[in-house]
Amino acid sequence: MEVGFIFILSGLTVWRITHLLSQEDGPFDLVIKFRKLFGQGFFGTLLDCFYCLSIWIAIPFAYFLGNTMIDMLLFWGALSGIACITEKAITKT
Repeated sequence: MEVGFIFILSGLTVWRITHLLSQEDGPFDLVIKFRKLFGQGFFGTLLDCFYCLSIWIAIPFAYFLGNTMIDMLLFWGALSGIACITEKAITKT
């Protein structure tokens, strides 16, 4: 597959996973139960913030996409950025 296509696909996947974990209830309310399990601690707060969570979700994708540490850092920010831009584009405010 072409690198650009994989990059866009990865960015959308980061958005999808982040949106699922921070905004949705999930099947059988499993995701909301997962969020409530963490309460108001670090992880609970992280799961409540789409933008914060997208940074963490992007890490493994950036690791597998990048060949060097610089590549990984650039992919990390860019993939989180794609997720944030996508979220802003579809969110009504």
